[in-house]
Amino acid sequence: MSEQQGAFPIVTLKKGEGRTIRAGGMWVYDNEIQSIMGNVIDGGLVIVRDCNGYPMGKGYINRKSKITIRLMTRDHQQEIDDEFIEMRVRNAWEYRKSVSDTSSCRLIFGEADFLPGLVMDKFEDVLVVQSLALGIDNFKLQIVEAAKKVLSEDGINIRGVYERSDAKVRTQEGMERIKGFIGPEFDTKVPIVENGVKYIVDVKDGQKTGFFLDQKYNRLAIQKLCKGKKVLDCFTHTGSFALNAGIAGAQSVLGVDASDLAVAQATENAALNGLSDTVKFKCCDVFELLPELEAAGEKFDVIILDPPAFTKSRSSIKNAAKGYKEINLRGMKLVKDGGFLATCSCSHFMSYELFTETINKAAKDVHKRLRQVEFRTQAPDHPILWASDESYYLKFYIFQVCDEK
Repeated sequence: MSEQQGAFPIVTLKKGEGRTIRAGGMWVYDNEIQSIMGNVIDGGLVIVRDCNGYPMGKGYINRKSKITIRLMTRDHQQEIDDEFIEMRVRNAWEYRKSVSDTSSCRLIFGEADFLPGLVMDKFEDVLVVQSLALGIDNFKLQIVEAAKKVLSEDGINIRGVYERSDAKVRTQEGMERIKGFIGPEFDTKVPIVENGVKYIVDVKDGQKTGFFLDQKYNRLAIQKLCKGKKVLDCFTHTGSFALNAGIAGAQSVLGVDASDLAVAQATENAALNGLSDTVKFKCCDVFELLPELEAAGEKFDVIILDPPAFTKSRSSIKNAAKGYKEINLRGMKLVKDGGFLATCSCSHFMSYELFTETINKAAKDVHKRLRQVEFRTQAPDHPILWASDESYYLKFYIFQVCDEK
């Protein structure tokens, strides 16, 4: 689909607004807009100007969304056509080849790859696409075709594409939540290998796109801690941290998750790796289990806390901080003196500073001394675009936990 030629609607910003764009960001909020001139269609392209008429770029508009415009390019004269889309996709793929294992990886990470509102994951020879904004829907099929073309040039023939545009955020864009095949149907249970661990990724019914690729190298980082150790993996999802501990030679691993489906998939993944004897899974609430384990006098050499985002908005940060403090406090109590705690937050609203402060408060309350082993973020196939705060979301610590004495 090539864009229609002719004049584009002009969006003019209020005086003093547009700071985010000037700093390198890609969003224009509804309260930044002074006027809109021209025949505007939600989902269509517009040119953005500052209050003095200086062009700031071209992007798509949706007046139903608080994020009213997402820029596609800083060049207001750039045509958004097949060639442009292929260039964006090619740049994204070349970047991944330079920084990451590409057998399974995030191929496109929205704003951080200058294709705002779209996520695409590659699981071996399957693509999973997620469209989160109205305007990018117009380019979705172009992006899929460009990805197939670019990957085929490296000998990677994509056998199937599945769409997981079923995220709640689409309702804020006035869009339906949808999922299904793009093109021919295929087996949606996709085998992958990461860090030497085998998984079956359920791209149809798994969380988000089916598997959390952002923790790839954080999972690898815990392997060196786990040989011969007793390990507890909380919020295990499909067992990824637990299986990395198992493959590294842990004596025993218990993975815990509140989802029956996740635990069933994790158990299947353990069997796939020949780890059924050492890596076990339990379906229960982590907040209920940790006090029970403490009361029973249990202790672990390594504990991993990988919870879902406790907050997806600024308004609930205080309650989220309480949740993070509670699980970290409980986790520290269950770690043997000199053992290790890996703990993380995947909420962009839970800032590095607040997360760090919350862990520190938990340690003080239970009289533990923390020695930082590592601080990490998301894998580099989820690049952090400076001036795009939402692209930096994952904070991951490994500590040695020592008794005060």
